Amino acid sequence: MTATQILLLIVAYFVVLILISYFTGKEDSNDAFFKANKSAPWYLVAFGMIGASLSGVTFISVPGAIEAKQFGYLQVVFGYFFGYLVIAYVLLPIYYKLNLTSIYTYLRDRFGTVSYKTGSVAFLISRIVGASFRLFLVAKVLQLLVFDKFKIFDCSIPFSVTVIITIALIWLYTFKGGIKTIIFTDTLQTLFMLISVVVTIVFLASALDLHGVSDIYSNVKESTMSKVFFFEDFKDSQYFIKSFLAGMFITITMTGLDQDMMQKNLTCKNLKEAQKNMISFSVVLIFVNILFLVLGLLLTQYANQHGITAKKDDLFPTIAMLPEIGIVTSSFFLLGLIAAAYSSADSALTSLTTSFCIDIVELDKKPKNIQKKIRKQTHVLISVVLVIVIILFDAIFKDVSVIWELFKAAGYTYGPLLGLFAFGIFTKAQLKDKYVWVIAIIAPILSYLLNKYSVDLLNGYQIGFEILIINGLLTFIGLILIRRK
Repeated sequence: MTATQILLLIVAYFVVLILISYFTGKEDSNDAFFKANKSAPWYLVAFGMIGASLSGVTFISVPGAIEAKQFGYLQVVFGYFFGYLVIAYVLLPIYYKLNLTSIYTYLRDRFGTVSYKTGSVAFLISRIVGASFRLFLVAKVLQLLVFDKFKIFDCSIPFSVTVIITIALIWLYTFKGGIKTIIFTDTLQTLFMLISVVVTIVFLASALDLHGVSDIYSNVKESTMSKVFFFEDFKDSQYFIKSFLAGMFITITMTGLDQDMMQKNLTCKNLKEAQKNMISFSVVLIFVNILFLVLGLLLTQYANQHGITAKKDDLFPTIAMLPEIGIVTSSFFLLGLIAAAYSSADSALTSLTTSFCIDIVELDKKPKNIQKKIRKQTHVLISVVLVIVIILFDAIFKDVSVIWELFKAAGYTYGPLLGLFAFGIFTKAQLKDKYVWVIAIIAPILSYLLNKYSVDLLNGYQIGFEILIINGLLTFIGLILIRRK
């Protein structure tokens, strides 16, 4: 595909999203923006959450990591499932009982204002970092495929301009309808993403002389890259128990304690429908991730067979845009990539706006006549912050698999939230609220130092995704030290 064809495809895609926004955003109220008037069908929420959960990072990084990690990521995915059970039957009943708009209001009611603000700030940092990682990856692909090829006065369009355009498009179709619009756009984007994966698998199977599902299954089964379970070395970062528990706690924190993902669940009519959404979503997600792993294996085999040297996050985009792939497969790849990226990023922008308005600005205490104005100003502010952070990432991260960097970052930023909510739910103790923020800073610092020197301190033990559990545990212990006697 030429750069012009790619650009036209992107424009057409966003015309569709803006049309959806037009029809779903007619009611420009804060209640519709934040909670979709609590009228969202659970099955639409569940289907849309697949795309939001996977994002462009999964779309690119999971297939690209097969050669180095094999199918070990599936151990983390199995942990996800049990994490979703905890969310459905422990966290959602609390959120619905308290009728929350922002889930961090729970911390205010349980411990006090400082705990509430600490949890809110932890989420804001976590989600800004997470959303920026996801958008950074997609912006880099768009830069490579489109904007590097367009010249203005003999100069390529800078990456910073690509990022600004990317964020501006998200803002354009979310600024009125908010979460109400996102529920519908995410459904469409998830559909595009799944079609893209299936179409690419079908092409690669044909190119590798694999005919039908049985041939693909046999090929995967016989490949040394399809190893799922790692029990050999407890010190290995991919050891099963470590990966499984990390997946479980990543889900509890990055979904259950995350305003972004929970905001969608809280749009359901009642707790029972929200639980149906969560359970059905968790089952489907296992099979979707298996699809991505199979795709990664076929991509790696195709690259090896054709002498393609692209690795990690460059593998899928490089192969998908080869002339011999054909315009149909390339088009679906681009649609899938854009859909995966924006289904995650649009909800992140909305949830960050929600959390900042409700938790930091305390919008409900402001005069009614300026509440909508504050919400819209916050929406723009968060957009600008995302642009700045993505550009900073471009200067920092080179030749990395973004999904692993994303989970590392989550381990440090979500740990205090895990510790705070666990202490609130599983103990009856009260805290010296004014000291909570100190614990929320010390625990990630100690976790970082432990992770950095773990090989020397722990006889060669490598800390992987379980850094999140360690961080949450250190936070929990710290909170015990400042509990009221």
